[in-house]
Amino acid sequence: MHERGLLLRLGLPRDPAASSHLTGFFVATVATVLLTRAFLAAAGYPQIGGGGLHVAHVLWGGLLMALAFVLLLSFAGPAVRPFGALLGGVGFGLFVDEIGKFVTSDNDYFYEPTAALIYAVVVGFVLLGEMLHGRSPHHPAEYLAGAADHAVAGLAGGFTPRARAEAHELLDRAGPVAGSAEVRSVLGAVDDDPHELPNPVDVVGRAVVRVMRGLVSARWVPWVTVGVLVTTSLVTVGRGLAAWWGGADVPWWVVVGTLLGAAVSTGFAAAGLVVVRQDRLDGYVLFRRAVLVSLLVTQVFLFRLQEWAATAGLMIDLVVLGLVAAELNQISAARGRQGAGRPR
Repeated sequence: MHERGLLLRLGLPRDPAASSHLTGFFVATVATVLLTRAFLAAAGYPQIGGGGLHVAHVLWGGLLMALAFVLLLSFAGPAVRPFGALLGGVGFGLFVDEIGKFVTSDNDYFYEPTAALIYAVVVGFVLLGEMLHGRSPHHPAEYLAGAADHAVAGLAGGFTPRARAEAHELLDRAGPVAGSAEVRSVLGAVDDDPHELPNPVDVVGRAVVRVMRGLVSARWVPWVTVGVLVTTSLVTVGRGLAAWWGGADVPWWVVVGTLLGAAVSTGFAAAGLVVVRQDRLDGYVLFRRAVLVSLLVTQVFLFRLQEWAATAGLMIDLVVLGLVAAELNQISAARGRQGAGRPR
């Protein structure tokens, strides 16, 4: 019997698809910040307004976040959430891009630690999402609630084959819990319908997963993964130290944090190379820790050292994390199939 936690007792089941929505939100946030900075630099930092007025893009960000809330609070079912995540992410990106204006007395958009502050804010929200959705498995009742949530949309608009399969998969993962028979009956009453609102986050995510799974099928991937991770870490840390030695106005603790983060990340990567020969799963778990330390620790300090020049290292870390996650998914799925095939 699965024990119900406080959130479930309060009527707050977690959405099984929340990680996908949050990923779309965070990716949209980061992409918006980078594209906004690139556009403004290329256009010579134009301003909307005149006669003493300046319509800052933080206002457009607030409007988009408000629009995302209106959509999410207006429609039942899961179909609108990917669009709400994207709109909210773009809006939050426009909002947080102007953080320099609100932490300085002279409203300095070009405040040097801005990149590090933005990165730290995004990392903080990523850690919050991980705490909510990544640290404990879903309760069967949460999968049942997810299936019922799909039924809400299906009762109004019908099911495409893909939507029906998703709803039944959630129901199967819930198992024989109270209410599952009733939800299964409701799903069976939903009519077929060829039309559905497209899910942009899911489309991009599936494409990325296909590419990553194709890449990780090669046996040389662990060596390339670690090689790229360590090389990127050494290059970015080296550039940051060179900037510091060149007279950059950076506190000493930033340099120490950068070096410690890089050392820990490299240590996890080296340990993973040793372990992966005996146990591929344990080895890739260590690789994942190496990338996460780089993303959540080293890159924060690097953005303070190099500002926006550290973006290239961030992108490479994200690609490596995608490769590692794809391999972990394949290993877990393979072991699950093996376990299902064993006599009981």
